[in-house]
Amino acid sequence: MVEPIRWGILATGGIASTFVEDLALLDDCRVTAVASRSAERAAAFAKKYDIDNTWDSVQALAADDQVDIVYVATPHSHHYLPTLQLLEAGKHVLCEKAFAYNAAQARTMFDVAREHQRFLMEAMWTRCNPAIREMRRAIQEGMIGEVVSVHGNFAFATDAPPSHRLRNLELAGGALLDLGVYPLTLAHLALGAPESVSATAIMDTTGVDAYTAMTLRYPNAVAQLSCSIRGGAANEVTISGTEGRIELRGFAYRPSGYTLVRYNEPPREFEAPYVGHGYVHEALEVHRALRAGRLESTLVPPQSTIEVLEVMDEVRAQIDLRYPGETHPK
Repeated sequence: MVEPIRWGILATGGIASTFVEDLALLDDCRVTAVASRSAERAAAFAKKYDIDNTWDSVQALAADDQVDIVYVATPHSHHYLPTLQLLEAGKHVLCEKAFAYNAAQARTMFDVAREHQRFLMEAMWTRCNPAIREMRRAIQEGMIGEVVSVHGNFAFATDAPPSHRLRNLELAGGALLDLGVYPLTLAHLALGAPESVSATAIMDTTGVDAYTAMTLRYPNAVAQLSCSIRGGAANEVTISGTEGRIELRGFAYRPSGYTLVRYNEPPREFEAPYVGHGYVHEALEVHRALRAGRLESTLVPPQSTIEVLEVMDEVRAQIDLRYPGETHPK
């Protein structure tokens, strides 16, 4: 019988809960520890999910010899240093998106992972989603011809108070890092890194971006993307080519299928359901890599994480969005 991969969880918020619920659907892993700055929250989380060890710091979790890999589910502002601490202590790491403040931090994180021979991956579940993988295969096989445009939006309206992570500058809140990373990732999957970026934004009273619009220019294509925490267009993405288009509707970052429209032909629906809440597939990618002795993911490679962050760096420079304690992203 294969030895289970032992997971530690850093933070106890909603996304940590959802991820642990999806890990429970796999039979080759165990969640052995959870850490939070609040010992009470860690204890409550551990009781709910039957986790043996609870810790009140990153350092304590990093020292737990019953943990092989840590899922970092903290706010964006608390990804960089904890990830470095965990890697230096010998843990593999799956770190939530947005992976870091900026591309420079991401490069350092991956450099440290390589130095310590540890696996590190951004928890960009969209890249591991079955429908997205099938969609990408269809694009690579020329089903829509040469890609000429990507139109994408991710928006919702929130009445969260200024202290909430979405609106809190100290926690690297705002639409771009939380929501914009998804249409940017889908554009990157279809077109790679852009030649140039143009951006504009409406800022929240707290200093974060409330609505950001981006135009990415490629040699023979354009991506027009937007994100918002003030509401906006439907959460849809369309990837258009010279011979057709692919439509992702509803929650485009976690689809269960897509529509293929080849010009002058009836639309065709393709189904590729995800398992659980959708996080199962990124966990499976981590497990495959670890069991194969690989230190980098093929579905979420370091270069893709860095290139998307480079675009966000340029967007932030243009909309003048800086986070406390961070040097200018450019």
